[in-house]
Parts: sequence; C-alpha cells; structure tokens
Amino acid sequence: MHKIYILDQFHPAGVEWIKQRADVVCWDDPRIHDWHQHAQGVMVRTGKISGEDFGRAKVLRVVSKQGVGVNNMDLAAAKACGITVCNTPGINREAVADMALGMALSLSRRITEFDRMIRSGQAFNRNDFMGLEMWGKTIGIIGMGNTGTEVAKKYRHAFDAKILAHDPFVSDAHWGEIPHERIRDLADLWPRVDVLSIHVPYTPQTHHLINAAVLAQLKTRAILVNVARGDIVDEDALYACMHSGHLHGAGLDVWSDVEPPLATHPLLTLPNVIATPHAAGSTEETQIKSSLRVAEQLLHVMNGGEPFHRVV
Repeated sequence: MHKIYILDQFHPAGVEWIKQRADVVCWDDPRIHDWHQHAQGVMVRTGKISGEDFGRAKVLRVVSKQGVGVNNMDLAAAKACGITVCNTPGINREAVADMALGMALSLSRRITEFDRMIRSGQAFNRNDFMGLEMWGKTIGIIGMGNTGTEVAKKYRHAFDAKILAHDPFVSDAHWGEIPHERIRDLADLWPRVDVLSIHVPYTPQTHHLINAAVLAQLKTRAILVNVARGDIVDEDALYACMHSGHLHGAGLDVWSDVEPPLATHPLLTLPNVIATPHAAGSTEETQIKSSLRVAEQLLHVMNGGEPFHRVV
C-alpha cells in the first residue's frame, strides 16, 4: 500500500478519498515530522518543500500540489532527485475570477470604504466620495490563462467592457470567442486601462512587473487588482503612488512577505486599499474539487500513470 503524507490542511473530501486507497498520515498527526523517511507520495498546499527536504526524502516519488503556484518548492532539486511534481491549475479559476471582479466593483463604488466609515462612526458627506461605474470601461488583463479567461468573460458579459489582453505565450487564435484587443507591448497598455487585473504566475520575469514606472503611467483614477502572486507588484512603489493620490484604488489578495500582511503594513493605512489573505480560491466548492483532484492525481501517478498536469 502506498505511503502518503499530507503536509498541510486539505478539505476532507480528498483526504477521505485517498485514505480509502492508501496508508495516509495527515498534517495533524505527530508522525508527520518523519515524512522524509517514509513518504512515497506527498500532498501539499502552501507548505514549503526545500532542496534539503527533497534531498532527505529518499523514497519519495511524487508530490501533488493544490493550485497552480509551485514557488513553494525547489523544483530544480526535485528534478535532480528524480521526483515528479504535479499541480492542479484551473480548478479555482471561477473563484479567483469572482474575487478579482468583486474587488474591482467594491473599489469602484467605494463599498468597503463606506462600510468602514459607517462602522467607525465617522462623519462624512457621501458627495465627497464619488464612485465609478464599470459599464463600458477598459479592462487590462495581464495573463490569458484559466483565470484571465474567466475574468474577461465576466467583464464582457456584465459590463460590455473593452478588453485589452497581454500574454506572449498564447497564439493569436486564443480567445477567439472573447472580443478583445491583443496588446504586444505592455507600454501601450498601461495608459489606456481603467482596471488592471493581474493573472500571471510569479517568475523572475514577472518580479515587480508592476513598479513605480508602470504605476506612474496608469490613469489617475485607475483600479489595480492583484490575485496572482504578491511579488509581481512592488508594494513600496504602490504605497508611494497611492499615498500621493494616484489611482482610485487597489485590491490585493496576495502579498510579498507575509500572508496575511501585518497590521502595520503601510498599504493598510490607505482607505482605498482592499486587503484579503490569499483567499481568492477559498470557496467551499473549489476546496472540494481541488482536494479531490490532488488526491486523484497523486494516486494515478503512483500507480504508473502520467500526471494530469506535470511540472517536473
């Protein structure tokens, strides 16, 4: 029977499924600390697996990761050790797209801002806090993958928005069913968008893709939404930009250093920033589907099958 270790908390759906088919040790079992010695397969969500971990895991064959991001693992070490790493992209796309759209709407109409002021007893004149309508706005979508696709559909169907899209890794035929304008050079996109929605993985190339120079080119009343990875946005530059009065608002589900951010984070002092704790994919439906998919893929590979989504 395969020996499976689940390194951090998963929805019970996938845990119970794999427990019926393998010998499983869960995250809350004291034996979890011995996974390097005994694990043949590993399920992981956000826990880090370092190069040292891979080197010590002498019988490990497969790591199945919930979600698309794999920056919590040393992939070079996994490859050197002959360990298969697979992930589960696309399962949370509807949930993440919902969050991206919800953040933009809350910022445009100042929903969260009004709520905070009312709850605190703050006196204000609502006419001093004009919102923005979303109908017909220009939406810049960076990344035309699973989540970016759902975001584009939602804006088109709900608001007849104009979609500007950038993704150098997809063909010209991609999104044939979604009216959009393909932007090759991002310099041509920045000054045109009313909402900038980020949906790319974190790589050396996307590190601080949104920096001070980019932020300065955005419209004064533009909205920035990041539900991808924290280090894609230079948070210091974003704070300086917004503190100066540039941008209508920013919605951040992902953060550079600590998630959720510390209460002392400078961006949290700004009323037109919405902060969430990397929770865009955290719906009951998504967690059930993701947990099952991670477990099914792990056992499939351990039984000799090809990964549904191979990373290494």
